Amino acid sequence: MNEIIAIANQKGGVGKTTTAVNLAASLAKKGKKVLLVDADPQTNATTSLGFNRNDYEYNVYHVMIGIRKASEVILKSKIKNLDMLPANIGLVGVEKEFYDSGKKNRELLLKKALKPIRKNYNYILIDSPPALGPITINALCAADSVIIPIQCEFFALEGLAQLLNTINLLKRSINPKLTIKGFLPTMYSGQNNLSKQVLEDLSHHFKDKLFTDRENKFIIVPRNIKVAESPSFGQPVIEYAKKSKGAMAYTDLAKSILKG
Repeated sequence: MNEIIAIANQKGGVGKTTTAVNLAASLAKKGKKVLLVDADPQTNATTSLGFNRNDYEYNVYHVMIGIRKASEVILKSKIKNLDMLPANIGLVGVEKEFYDSGKKNRELLLKKALKPIRKNYNYILIDSPPALGPITINALCAADSVIIPIQCEFFALEGLAQLLNTINLLKRSINPKLTIKGFLPTMYSGQNNLSKQVLEDLSHHFKDKLFTDRENKFIIVPRNIKVAESPSFGQPVIEYAKKSKGAMAYTDLAKSILKG
């Protein structure tokens, strides 16, 4: 069995890339074969695993438009079982492809690109950009499920209805199998009343869609300096500071997903 999971939220700064990178690494550490797809032109997922622009010539853009096969572009990370399909700023060119009136099935560019290599992985995680544009639409159409990180701060739920409407629209039309795997509260602070209120709101509206640990407690990613520092060292936090609260949260998330 394998699964493609998109990490999506049109708001920026909610922990999408952090979640994609650390969940991918955590699943790989559990012995699962994982591919992380960087579908964000900002390329933060790529650099978070220690790659830079000099390490590769082609990227996910060339795969999506058919110039290269995914198998020709995939990079091996330093973490066993974890591969990377990198991005660069040129990925914004997908928007031209998307809006080209002559293109058919433009929402399925990424799905078609991943189809030949899907069987090689237990999990494929897609880090999407902070917008409900063509790239995010492609990520959602390629995915079996979506994880939605929610920052535990003011305006956290703003725009969520638009994302949920988009997911429902795609489910009714292009991708009927798409499901919401869960909401993940991020940047939580136990000393902050606002964080507590956001978590309470989430548990009230989406209780059945929040991830839980072995003690049936909600899995939340705390505001943690080690999580913030790790990308600058080109490492997931579970490698950089495996005993930190942030690392333990993503390990718990991986366990929850493996449990099903």
